[in-house]
Parts: sequence; structure tokens; C-alpha cells
Amino acid sequence: MASPSRPKKPVHNVHNGVGQLRIIAGIWRSRKLSFPDVVGLRPTPDRVRETLFNWLAPYIEGAKVLDPFAGSGALFLEALSRGAALGQALDASNVAVASLKEHLGTLHCTTGQVQTADALRYLETQAASAFDVVFLDPPFNQNLLPTVCALLEERQWLAESAWIYTESETAPSILGLPATWRLHREQKSGRVYYALWQRTAENAE
Repeated sequence: MASPSRPKKPVHNVHNGVGQLRIIAGIWRSRKLSFPDVVGLRPTPDRVRETLFNWLAPYIEGAKVLDPFAGSGALFLEALSRGAALGQALDASNVAVASLKEHLGTLHCTTGQVQTADALRYLETQAASAFDVVFLDPPFNQNLLPTVCALLEERQWLAESAWIYTESETAPSILGLPATWRLHREQKSGRVYYALWQRTAENAE
């Protein structure tokens, strides 16, 4: 989910305070789902999602997926559509969470769970479970990314060779993310940097 101050992402088919996102591939391919008019809430653009899931193609099927800033749920739903075994989504907005829960019901999905929660507090206080893929699209200009990444490492939320996707307003090379993470791919669209990292087992404790 995004803050009002972050760079805008393209939103398509927005009308009457409701936007639409399209699931690109998988069992729900081409399904269009609405998302609420919450300030700053914009799905990751289709072409960026397509690129990301091409990168993740060998790893997403059967994966346990975590999305702490789910927003519209575009990444979370795309992962489940493409065969992720289990998904956990969080968002601080009750409206966004209610919408995502409705989508899971519409899609008859029993492998995805979503709840209203502050991501940092949740990761710091809840009993950890190791996830294979994590999507991190926090609000910009709040310096949240280094903190949430450190919590994922310190609280053992990551599988040994987990993949972590980040969206940020600063270049991946200067984010100061955990030393156990290797930058696998990166791309820039407008003022937003998109990057995929892999946790390297040889450096992990």
C-alpha cells in the first residue's frame, strides 16, 4: 500500500471511486477485480507484475507467500493464481482488507489469509513462520523498507533461500538491506525502483 506522497502508479479503469486490477496469469487468468478508492492505494502496474512473475516463475508454485503491505492485493492474488501454496496478506486499511477478503471469497480461494494489521508491529510481535516469497511495497518517504527487512531477518520470517521483492523511491544499491540478501534483478519505471532479492543460505545464520 502506498502513501499519498509516493510517486503515482498508473491506474486503469477507474470510475466512481473504484478501480480495477487484472490478474495476468494462472487459474484466475484475465479475471478483473475492483479495489476501493483508498488514498494512495494503487496496484503494481501490469507490465511490472508480468516482469516480476517471469523472474519468479521457477519458484512461485508451491511457495508460501507473505505480503505485509497488500494494498489492492494485486501481487498477493497474482501469486495465488500462479500456484502459491499459501498466502498471508496484511494491510493497515480496514477498507482494503475487506475488499481483499471479498475477492478471496469470490475466487473461492481457501489458501489465502488476510487481516488488518500494522506490518511492523505484526512482524515484531507475532510468532514467525518462514516464507519463501515476500512482497514489500511499503508507503514511501517513511524509511519503512530497511526496518521491515531487518525484522524479516531478525524474527526469522524468511526461508533459507527466500525471494524478496521490493518497491522503493531510492536505488536498491543504497537501501542498506540485510547482508544476507543478494540483488538478483532490478528495474526502474518513472521514479520507482523495482527489485528482486534472494536470501543467500551461505551467509545466513
